[in-house]
Amino acid sequence: MVMSVDADLLKVLADPLRLRIVTLLASEALCASHLVEETGAKQTNLSNHLKVLREAGMVDTEPCGRFVYYRLRPDALDTVATALGDLAANARDTVVHNRKRPC
Repeated sequence: MVMSVDADLLKVLADPLRLRIVTLLASEALCASHLVEETGAKQTNLSNHLKVLREAGMVDTEPCGRFVYYRLRPDALDTVATALGDLAANARDTVVHNRKRPC
């Protein structure tokens, strides 16, 4: 059975700035000032995107003095990757076995 893909999570990742943030956080934990520097986004805009990512379960926060570091949650990406991989495997199987519904 093919796992369904979470459309809401794909919408979260579809935003170019959020995808950039996720890409940056895949390499290291960063605070908001690092992310502003790396993306060129305004602090308020970045904060809104980080909130969306936190609420979607994509990032965790780690207080460090007066800063907050953001860390990507690999398990959240694993869930999306597995679901998309299952869809791709099902599509390959459909092609190999020439499955089609009769009209």
